[in-house]
Amino acid sequence: MKRFIVLVFTLAVAINPGPAVAGETSKIVETPYTEQKVVFDFYFDDPAKVNSALYWLRALINPLMDAPYEMAPEFLDIKVVIHGTEIVTVARRNYAKYKDAVERMRYYASLGVEFKVCGMAAQDYDYDIDAFHEFIDVVPSAITELAHWQLQGYALITPQVMEKHFSIEEIR
Repeated sequence: MKRFIVLVFTLAVAINPGPAVAGETSKIVETPYTEQKVVFDFYFDDPAKVNSALYWLRALINPLMDAPYEMAPEFLDIKVVIHGTEIVTVARRNYAKYKDAVERMRYYASLGVEFKVCGMAAQDYDYDIDAFHEFIDVVPSAITELAHWQLQGYALITPQVMEKHFSIEEIR
C-alpha cells in the first residue's frame, strides 16, 4: 500500500510539476482556423454601443485576413443582424451623428459582410425601407433571420458590450 501511495504521488508530481520554472513564458498557438460562417446578433440598449460591437467584428476578421492565415474576404461568410436601438445608426438621416460607425460598417460590407435590419424594428422606429444606407438589407424579422442562419450552420455571436470602469493602466 505504501508503494502505491508513493507511486500515485510520483505520478501526480510528474503530471503537474507545480509552479513554472523561472524564465519560462507563454507561447503563441496558431489554431488551424478554417473558413468562417458567423451571424452576429446586434441588440443594444444604447445606439453608441454599436461602436464597441464593431470591434467584435474586427476581432473575427482581422486575425483571419492577417498572417499566418491570410484568408481572402470571400472565405468569410458573415452576417450582422441589427434590431435594437442601434438601428438608428444605419438610418441615412442620422449619418452625421453616426458617421464613424457607418463608415466602418460600409468598409466591412465592402469585404462581403452582410448587414441586415429587422423589418419589425424598422416599423417600430417608423423607418421605411429606403431610410437605410445602400449596404443594408431589410429582413422580415431579426429573430427569424437569426434562427435561419443558425439552421444553416452559422455560429451565433452576440456581443456583450459592457461599461468600462477602469483604464487598462489602472488594472494592468
